[in-house]
This record gives sequence, structure tokens and C-alpha cells, in this order.
Amino acid sequence: MVRLLAPTALVLWGAAASLASAQTDPAARAASLLGQMTQDEKLTLVHGDLPLFVQNRPGDMILAAGYIHGVPRLNIPPLKETDASLGVANAGRKDDDATALPSGMLLASTFDPNLAYEGGRMIGKQARQKGFNIMLDGGVNLVREPRNGRNFEYLGEDVLLAGTLAGQSIRGIQTNRVLSTVKHYALNAQESGRHILNAVIDPAALRESDLLAFEIAIEHGQPGAVMCAYNKVNGPYACANKPLFDIVKTDWNYKGFIMSDWGAVHATADALTGLDQESGEQLDKQPYFGDALRAAVASGQVPQARLDDMVRRILYGLASAGVLDPQTDAGALNTAADAAVAQREAEAGIVLLKNEGGVLPLAATAKRIVVIGGHADIGVMSGGGSSQVVPIGSTSFPAPKWGPPWGPGEVFHPGAPLEALKAHLPGASIAFDNGADPARAAALAKGADIAIVFAAHWDTEGADAALTLQDNQDALIAAVAADNPRTVVVLESGGPVFMPWLGQVEAVVEAWYPGSRGGEAIARVLTGEVDAAGRLPATFPASLDELPRPKLDGEGMSETANLDAGTPFEVNYNIEGADVGYRWYERKSHKPLFPFGFGLSYTQFRYEALKVAGGRTLTATFRVTNTGTRAGIDTPQVYAAGTGQMRRLIGWGRVELKPGESRDVTVTADPRLLASFQEIAKKWRLAAGAYRVTVGRFAGDVALQGSARLEAASLQP
Repeated sequence: MVRLLAPTALVLWGAAASLASAQTDPAARAASLLGQMTQDEKLTLVHGDLPLFVQNRPGDMILAAGYIHGVPRLNIPPLKETDASLGVANAGRKDDDATALPSGMLLASTFDPNLAYEGGRMIGKQARQKGFNIMLDGGVNLVREPRNGRNFEYLGEDVLLAGTLAGQSIRGIQTNRVLSTVKHYALNAQESGRHILNAVIDPAALRESDLLAFEIAIEHGQPGAVMCAYNKVNGPYACANKPLFDIVKTDWNYKGFIMSDWGAVHATADALTGLDQESGEQLDKQPYFGDALRAAVASGQVPQARLDDMVRRILYGLASAGVLDPQTDAGALNTAADAAVAQREAEAGIVLLKNEGGVLPLAATAKRIVVIGGHADIGVMSGGGSSQVVPIGSTSFPAPKWGPPWGPGEVFHPGAPLEALKAHLPGASIAFDNGADPARAAALAKGADIAIVFAAHWDTEGADAALTLQDNQDALIAAVAADNPRTVVVLESGGPVFMPWLGQVEAVVEAWYPGSRGGEAIARVLTGEVDAAGRLPATFPASLDELPRPKLDGEGMSETANLDAGTPFEVNYNIEGADVGYRWYERKSHKPLFPFGFGLSYTQFRYEALKVAGGRTLTATFRVTNTGTRAGIDTPQVYAAGTGQMRRLIGWGRVELKPGESRDVTVTADPRLLASFQEIAKKWRLAAGAYRVTVGRFAGDVALQGSARLEAASLQP
């Protein structure tokens, strides 16, 4: 039996307990250290540098995201921070090898917490091997805006999926005595104008959506720190937002610290709202938590107790993650072994969206194959920005003009799909065309047994991107498909894209940004050596008119050197409120291009024997059977809703079955997923009554249905 428990019960899923249970109690350890510190030592820990801007750098300062001086006499080490999300970011460091995990969207497509944990454990190990003890990981912002240039770092549009996988990734990182953050708190849902926009939303709706994803991630992963976002939320900046900070520290009883994003602090008084640490102070207009904070404490503007609380929380976060423990030898870097972790993840998350005429898996009888476009002869695309990982052997191209004015440009990770396909299909003749001339590519494809077009769509931090494929690739696909109906399209994108040619091609594969050895993973899925197992973590819209905001607020505002440039504006998230993604589509009765949770397999599955029990929460049990002729992986999804609610994912099973094999799946719902948040009472309210339950292959699919009654309940926040 496969059993998916409520999120709070998943903390031990996949491995032994985290090293956060250190030799001594973190709270006692933090209090003891705090009591021994001088005022200068306390102030040392609450602000830090961006090493690139530091002259006369200490010998142990790595050119990376951040550095905060330690307190040697108390064995508090310097805090060496690396950008993360997809590995140990290393753009700008020469000859610094690193393993690139697949994008967050691909990880979310696996629906597999174990893979999230394993990936986190691997990159946490690499961080230690490179000398870091803090990873700026744990991106859990929901995909409210499909054009968001940073969606590739995040984990989709669903609260439970995003929170669960982020928490497991954080937990994996912290087994290495490396602290992980969770970020960007909160509503960092677009890059356009991210430093000046005000995200407006009803507080209860925020609790039921984005904040619940953060809460679940914190419960699972116990991150040492929360990183606040650039944007404003209902007025105040996210890094000076007392209502947001009170939720974390008081309602959720979080004992770690809140650090700023780089360039997100606006005043020394931000300490009074609950911000505990200023990061990369050179990007702020002035250092606010150094001498200015010292003066504010001396004058009484900031109480000494507030400074002590800031330091205590930092020490707690470090102690709970094991950063203050004796550090054993991390061993030598082994990128070949680590890349195998990335490849397993990629193979599990590549999504088969269309497959007509049995074109996939690639038939062994296909003797002439043409591969076209997408730099498939070089490598696989990756997303841009602070999370950028550049393994040795990567290839870079200049960024388009609409991108931000920093970073290495468009990076392709080594591991060309073309060479991988040749290795896996030795009996076939495989030709390549770069796709620059659609007519030439179409002529080459004409008469081939199969044409495979690779389409790359670059997304990056600092700018949002249209959902149309860049560089005239739609025309390329249409031209090839017109001359060869057996055309397969492999998309490498950070998020959803439009597909005007969908009816002209036989197969579509969403490979996302598949990371190190991504070309090998793509080849193994295309040839059927592994099943197509991924399921979409975000809805693919058919048109902009379906979105809550068809016109992107702040459209065209790519980030400039002046972070605060432009006229401030509001983004109204009250349009959809808590009904993010597939819930919005259900509310508006829209039919998307592809729904949340969708994905095909190379075999078939049957669901039956649903039993639903109620009471304090919902429990659903059902049977999954592989009715096909080959082994495969399925992800049946369970959705539920009370009267007047849009359905919400309450759990799923991920089952690998041989032909004819059956397995029972049991899902138990976290009651918060079925409740409404009462803002005045600061509690969740679960209404008594009948709740409908559906089991399906994707959001909106109803293979099985049932209902059960729940008791009224009031739940703590």
C-alpha cells in the first residue's frame, strides 16, 4: 500500500531525522552563546557583505552571495552564503565545477518528496565541499503568474505540492550541517517591477494560499532562516512587514531568523518590524544594521531586547541546522556521481503531453531521424539569474536585450541530447539542423521516419517573459510538421508556453530545464528506457484571456542597475484570491491547453474501489492497476472540496507497477486544505458538512468520486 499522510506527518519521509537535533538543545545553546557576547559581536551577526563589492577580502571569503563575520572566540564560524535553488550557484567563479539540478518546475513534476530530499542532500553536500554553510534555497512562491521569469526556480501552483517538496529539499540540505532558507516571503510572483510593486490581497486568502505553502515547507524542512522578498505586501515592504513577520514568529512559533533579500532593506527601523538580518548590505542605499543600528540601540530607538532577539534567532537557526557543530571532512567533489542524482530527478519529471500514432517511445525500426534546433547539439538550457549553476563544459550565449543587465547570459549545460540519442539508437541515422532556417530544416525533415524539434524558451530572474516561444521557433515547428507529420517537439522551458502548432505534431514532451545530464535523461524518456512519469505542476493556459490578469502589471520592466527605478504600482491578487491556478480555472470554467497534474504514460492505469471516510478529516483509499503491457509510473491525484469551495489537491500517490499489478493508495488530508482562515480569530475553521472527493489523473478529471461528512473544528494557525 502507498500511503500519503498529512504534511505534518511527512517530516521523516525518506531518511533519518535531520541533524537539526544537535548535541544540545538549539534554544539553550543560542541563549548560552548570546549571554557571552559583547555588543560588537552581536552587531557582527546581524549584517553582512556582498563579497563582490568588498575590498581587502578576508582569505576565507568566497566570491559568492554573502559573507557574515563570525565570532571566533565563541566558535561561531563566518557565515558563507551561496545562491542556490538548483545547486551551488557558481556564475562568475572560474573552474568551479558544480552539479546542476533540474529546475524546480521539473522537480515539482515528479510529485516525489524522496527525490526532493535526495536532490537537497546532494547540493547541500556540494555546498559543504565548496566551503559554504548557508544555502539560499527553498523557493516556494506559488505560480500565480505564468510569465514570471523566476517560475523555473519554484514548485508550481499548488499549496500542498510546493510546500511538501520545498520542505523535503530543505531537510535534505540541512543533513549536511548546512543551513537552508525558505524564500521569498511573500508574494514574489513576478519579476517586473519587483522592487516597487505592492502585492494586494485579502489576508485570509493569503493565508489559504501562498502562506500555507510556506507554513507546510517550514513544518517539513525546519529551515534555519526565512528570506523575505523585495516587493511590498498590502502596503509595507515584505522585509519590513510586521503582519507577515508576526505570522511566522508568533502564529507558527518559528524560532529561526528572518533575513533580507539582497537590496531589500530600506531603514534601520526595519529591525522593529521583525527583520533580523541585513544581507548583502552593499546593495542597500546604506548599511542599516551596522553602525546605524548601533546608534539606534544606544539612543533607545531600537530596544536592546530587540537586538538580543535578532541575535538569539540567528544563533538558534545556526544551531538547529548543525552549523555550530564540529564539522567533519566533507570529502572530495564527485560531480559524476552527483550528476546521477540530477539525472534520476530529470527522468522522473519530464512530462509527456501528447503522443499520437505511437510515435513515442521511439521505435527501434526508425532508421532515419532528424533532430532540429534548440542547441540540441550542444546541451540543455538552464534558467538565468542568481540561481545559475554553470558546470564545467557549459556553453553560454549573450542574453536577449529584454533580460537583466547582469549574469552569464543563456547557459546550456553539457550533455547534448543529439549525442545521447545517437548513443541510444545506434542503428539509426541521425542528422542535425540548427533550425535557423525553417525552410532548410523542413526540407531535411521531409522523408525522415521521425523529426524531433527541440525548442528552448529562456526564463530568468530580473525579467518576465512572454509565453510565446522566442526566436521564431513556432514558425520552425510549423514548417517541419508541414513536411513531416511524424514530428516530436521537445520543449525546454521554465514554465508554461503557448503551442499554436499543437494540432500539427504527433508528440510533445515538456523537458523543462533538465540539469546536468539532462540530454541523457531526455534520450532515455524518448526511447522508452524509462517511463514518461512527469505530471504538470502548473496549468498551461490556452490564451492570455484565461489569466486573472491578461495584461501583466508592469509589463516590460526588466530590472535595471537602479533597483527602485520606475513608478510604483499595485498588483491585485484579490482577483483570484486563494483560488490559484487550477482552482481559478474551475471557478471560471476555463478549459486550459493542459491542466495541472496532466501527463501521459507509456502504459495505462485503472482506478477503482474508492472508499472515503470522514470525521475530523478526509481519508480516501482506492486501487490502482496497470492495465497495459509494460511497467510504468502513475500519479493518481485526490481532490476535495466542501460546499461552495473550489476543489483542492489533498494528496496523491506515486506508484510504479508492472503489467497487471495493483496497489492500494491511501490519502489523508491535512484539515487546513479543507478549512477557511478566520482573520479576526486567527484560526482555521473547518465547517461541518459533506465534502466531495474525486480521484483523477489531473485537475478536473473524475475517474472516481465519493463523499464524506466532516465535523466542525477550529484549528490553530
